[in-house]
Amino acid sequence: MTKKIGDVILDVNNISLRFGGVKALTDISFNVRAGEIFGVAGVAGNGQNALLLALSGEATNADPASVTVDGVAVGHMQACARRGHGMGSVPEERNGHAAVPIFTLADNAVLTARDRLGMVRAGLIDAKAARTYAGEVIEAFSVKATGPGAMAESLSGGNLQKYIMGREILQKPQVLVVSQPTWGVDAGAAAAIHQALVDLAATGSAIVVISQDLDELLSLCDTMAVINGG
Repeated sequence: MTKKIGDVILDVNNISLRFGGVKALTDISFNVRAGEIFGVAGVAGNGQNALLLALSGEATNADPASVTVDGVAVGHMQACARRGHGMGSVPEERNGHAAVPIFTLADNAVLTARDRLGMVRAGLIDAKAARTYAGEVIEAFSVKATGPGAMAESLSGGNLQKYIMGREILQKPQVLVVSQPTWGVDAGAAAAIHQALVDLAATGSAIVVISQDLDELLSLCDTMAVINGG
């Protein structure tokens, strides 16, 4: 069966980024189409983390058109606003970045799914909705945890990674950017995460996978690029 690739959903135009006067990214441009999985390969320390920050909105750009999602210029928007336009992201660091260790899994679900899945009503968190969604993620991704009330720090690294990936994938974002999606998980869990990404792409999402595992990228991605020296 031929994979269906659609129109451009994510368009990245000449992103440059500095941290403390040091240039982390230089004129990065690419696009990702609906249904496409775009891989970014490279040796660690060549700008992968900066690229994730620039795409997710944790680092913004003065030029709104530096990043567009389905035609909407979001380059100047922060992460929460970009999520409102259909973007999801999973950073490389699990504890303290992708998840708050001393929060429950349900609370960690609220951090990224609150608006997209309506977990906040009249300024108050809908705890039942958060627990329900966390439970769905736990079940769908076979996360070994005592339940939605388990603290994130109580999970093994591999199970927390499965939960974080599931939390983003089940929201069905138009664009998903993930860094090192299968670090710390066993072969079976890695295969399940890969299949979930393929299934998400099949619904029309545009996916960016940043990974140091070349075999992972070759088996998963439709298109690949290499980042070197930013």
